[in-house]
Amino acid sequence: MSTPSTAAQGPLAGIRVVELAGIGPGPHAALLLADLGADVVRVQRPGQLPGFMERPQWRGRTIVEANLKDPADIDKVLGLIEKADVLIEGFRPGVTERMGLGPEVALERNPRLVYGRMTGWGQDGPLADRAGHDINYISLTGVLNAIGRKGERPVPPLNMVGDFGGGSMFLVFGVLAALVERQSSGRGQVIDSAMIDGALALSHMIWGMRGVGLWSDERGTNLLDTGMAFYDTYETADGKYMAVGCIEPQFYAEFLKGLEIDPTGLPHQIDPTAQDELRKLFAEKFKTKTRDEWWAIFEHTDACTTPVLTLTEATQNPHIQARSGLVEIDGVVQHAPAPRFSRTPGAIPTPPPTEGTPIEQVWAD
Repeated sequence: MSTPSTAAQGPLAGIRVVELAGIGPGPHAALLLADLGADVVRVQRPGQLPGFMERPQWRGRTIVEANLKDPADIDKVLGLIEKADVLIEGFRPGVTERMGLGPEVALERNPRLVYGRMTGWGQDGPLADRAGHDINYISLTGVLNAIGRKGERPVPPLNMVGDFGGGSMFLVFGVLAALVERQSSGRGQVIDSAMIDGALALSHMIWGMRGVGLWSDERGTNLLDTGMAFYDTYETADGKYMAVGCIEPQFYAEFLKGLEIDPTGLPHQIDPTAQDELRKLFAEKFKTKTRDEWWAIFEHTDACTTPVLTLTEATQNPHIQARSGLVEIDGVVQHAPAPRFSRTPGAIPTPPPTEGTPIEQVWAD
């Protein structure tokens, strides 16, 4: 694992971002922009420097403190906004307007500003003012209902789909698109980035399969939801697991070969009536060897069969290590900046600051 570098570089070098302090996907979006070289300034209440859990997500930032109920401090923040390319906020609809930092005021002070708004439900609609978390946003999209085994309860996919996949990643996508458009128009705009919208966009393939009759609302009966024996996890002799995803026939043939199963007489790979029989056969085979013994068999094949690693084990994975996919920053192992750029690579992010910078010193030039 690498150690932090202080070099400011990356494809977004020169882009200035004001982040109004929040939690979850807003700060993650700011982190991703900072990873690519943006100069991110996080504005937060006095005495709210990074806590124990939040510290890793605040890497690569400058932090300033401001009382957003004080008109004098609001004016100082507007001074930063005048010099910024992007603003990110994650409050409920109308909150920044009441602060005096809403889009109308901000764009009047800086017409080139890209004003990114991150919410769960969006800026309008019946639920716009309601509280929620990842599990709530994906529950209304049908995504949560689709995740889990047949006959069992839906399983929350951590908070990857709503908060980060449908939230911060789509906010970053919107910010970058608006920056590209600004090159021709010379004008900024407001981005309404809602996690419920992003989750719907992420599930495009599933909606497409449903539309042509290839996806059922019954959980655990479909191609990618453990409905097929060749797309599932299996316990090994040592109580660990292997992940199997051999969808294509040629990869399925490699899988059977690795398990030493003769395909002669087997039911067809995608026969829905035969999946329980195939799953039982595969489960019995996987129980005969340890996870690492199976990985030794499958590692150099196209069987799409891999070990299920813990987070701790992932830090020692040779492929992740070879690509330096994890770095240690301020004593915490975390992801390296991604994606990779050939001509303008990003630097290893700096640790979260331990103290605020006087707001008057930021972008003083």
